[in-house]
Amino acid sequence: MTVQRRRRIIQRQRSSVGLALVAAISFLAGMTDAIGLMSIGDFVSFMSGNTTRASVALMQGDAARGLLLLGGLIIFVVGNAAGVMISIRFRPYAVLLFVSLLLACAALVADHRELRFLLLIFSMGAINASVEHIEGLPVGLTYVTGALSRFGRGLGRWAMGVRNTCWTLQVVPWCGMFAGAIAGAALSQKSGALSLWIPPLAALSLATVATRIPRRWQYRFIQHR
Repeated sequence: MTVQRRRRIIQRQRSSVGLALVAAISFLAGMTDAIGLMSIGDFVSFMSGNTTRASVALMQGDAARGLLLLGGLIIFVVGNAAGVMISIRFRPYAVLLFVSLLLACAALVADHRELRFLLLIFSMGAINASVEHIEGLPVGLTYVTGALSRFGRGLGRWAMGVRNTCWTLQVVPWCGMFAGAIAGAALSQKSGALSLWIPPLAALSLATVATRIPRRWQYRFIQHR
């Protein structure tokens, strides 16, 4: 086997593992967002929606809700920064351990709506740093607007004769989030507040699986610059 062929095989294996991880994390994000939406009334990973809701709340004179939503946007940004620092300082799977801890804390404070809301948002911000790209192609984990946009632009280029089909991987996070949201809604309807314990257990399980991914592969999933 030539060195070039061996590299192609390793690249395909690494891409497959990365896409499976993206699908699983997006599933977790969708499930958490659905549970958060049904238990709190606001999104915990869809910051575009919360930006609009904050604006509407402020214009309607509901300053408390508007400020809470704006605070959530700040917490989401801080969560992303914290996730990046953890992934670079330790290993990307450590981000999933951190997220599982945050989600468990959110479940423990189920009687404090605002604190639970902020903890869930912080965790969803942080989880984005666990996988940032697959072989140089950016992926989103807790939001799919960008993924759908990249998919649509890739489809347009393909229709115009550009036969690069790497853009098709953008459907993976959307499918993961869609399936996760369905699962989260079903769990919330059936189990109520107890459903808040499913995301931390799922995140811990993902972290355990991620420890089996070779270190050098994990570092290929994050951005260092």
